[in-house]
Amino acid sequence: MQPDMTKENELYRLWCENATEDPDLVTELKEISGDDEAIRERFYQDLAFGTGGLRGVLGAGTDRMNIYTVRRATQGLANYVKESFETPSVAISYDSRIKSDTFAKAAASVLAANGIKVHIYAELMPTPMLSFAVRALGCSAGIMVTASHNPAKYNGYKAYGADGCQITLDVANTVISKINALDMFNDVKSCDFDEAVKSGMISYIGQDVIEDFYKNVLAQGIHTDVCAESGLKIVYTPLNGTGNKPVREILKRIGIKDVTVVKEQELPDGNFTTCPYPNPEIREALECGLRLCDEVKPDLLLATDPDCDRVGIAVPDGNGGYALFSGNEVGAMLFEYICEERTKLGTMPKNPIAVKTIVTTDIIKPIAKAFGVQVIDVLTGFKFIGEQIGMLEAKGEENRYLFGFEESYGYLAGTYVRDKDAVVASMLIVEMAAFYRTKGISMMQARENLYKKYGVFKHSQESFAFEGVSGMHKMQEIMKSLRTNAPKEIGGLPVIGTADYLAGTISDAQTGETKPTGLPQSDVVSFFLPGHASVIVRPSGTEPKIKAYYTTACKTMAEAEALEAKLKTDARKMLLGE
Repeated sequence: MQPDMTKENELYRLWCENATEDPDLVTELKEISGDDEAIRERFYQDLAFGTGGLRGVLGAGTDRMNIYTVRRATQGLANYVKESFETPSVAISYDSRIKSDTFAKAAASVLAANGIKVHIYAELMPTPMLSFAVRALGCSAGIMVTASHNPAKYNGYKAYGADGCQITLDVANTVISKINALDMFNDVKSCDFDEAVKSGMISYIGQDVIEDFYKNVLAQGIHTDVCAESGLKIVYTPLNGTGNKPVREILKRIGIKDVTVVKEQELPDGNFTTCPYPNPEIREALECGLRLCDEVKPDLLLATDPDCDRVGIAVPDGNGGYALFSGNEVGAMLFEYICEERTKLGTMPKNPIAVKTIVTTDIIKPIAKAFGVQVIDVLTGFKFIGEQIGMLEAKGEENRYLFGFEESYGYLAGTYVRDKDAVVASMLIVEMAAFYRTKGISMMQARENLYKKYGVFKHSQESFAFEGVSGMHKMQEIMKSLRTNAPKEIGGLPVIGTADYLAGTISDAQTGETKPTGLPQSDVVSFFLPGHASVIVRPSGTEPKIKAYYTTACKTMAEAEALEAKLKTDARKMLLGE
């Protein structure tokens, strides 16, 4: 039976009549004329404004990223901001993606037309610098135009609250209800961007704010004084994104002179021609940098993603090649380094706190115990780490926050921003490498020392794609099945406990006892196995994928890898029916 296309065809006709400002959209709409499947894919739903904002494929239609979906979302945000603040203002930044600057200006024009003062960066800037600007300028909200590390065909739009965090679930729901009440073409106010700049409704963020950001980053250094004389050699790639200027500036300021930038990935380019997935978690994205490493022979390769909130590294492996470190490994090494060196210097805060997400390595717990640090687990998403900083700040205790990180290469030291920051992370990674180098310790040795002290914690993740309309239904069925038909064992190990973060309960398999998670609702299921092993499953919040996270903790890496292979085999059966 053919699907009823009445609604989609009516929307398509409306768009052909009204969506005339962007020539690319006009061309696309003409090209799909008479193609029911292409029209359905673009118009079967509105692009969802999730908890973090918008993210989708670029193109024409209600389910695509374009100036009209951006304007509608911004009108909804404007309506919320006007109701909630007496003299509202919004900060805006954008990355190097296709049409990011266009979408940033479109959002600014809607806000200005609604009588909301706009502060926008004069050029592309990282996500953490948007978070910083919101608080530095006392704004009511912030917008970052980015799709982070997604492929080139995507763009997106993250919404931030006055606290510099991505908006909370409650605020997101309020904004979503306001967006849903709007007609795409009739209910959105806009004005000419250049005229709004002339009138003062839109102003460019000054160099003073950028300089203040740099000062706050530099203040997180512990042994930056050793960098200049360390002789450390760096290869750096911004992956054609926003990190190029700020990361290089910070490295220059701490005295790192020998920095070679990957030429093909130096300048902004939303096509990401040398790395289809500009994600520092993926080896493919680092291939250009690794080839340069073979020539230059650096002590460290740094790679930041397009909006410069994540950083990946590679280091000499001792056999003439380069080893990539995972986000969990880098986070754990940074955490131990900060704890150890601040303890020695007497600069550890009283009752220090570290924050990590539930899918991030538990090796942090024995490290924290060794240094008397309290660990707080939060849901996946760095905004929940930022939220913890805000809660400490409300009590006048923000100095207790020591470090926060997530397994997906996001780190933050300091409380000057409320999102992950690859600028400060790059600085601290380089500083740590330089410090260890002055002690005759390589990064490979430092990682080995960590394992010897605390055990080998092996972590990995897999993503399973479910494209299109049917894919979304399939994902929902899988998550429902995991809850109603939970496995009794995985990889030959008994499931000793289950956490259902949607129901908000943790269950003990042996006693049947349940207790609350103490965290907000989220579509995540965790299966706990003996000896710190676990499998955690969640749908992606931004892509049509289900993610599975595997943890094994053993005495040797070989044992950890063997157990991990067993967990993966069983998890694939659970998720794909293989």
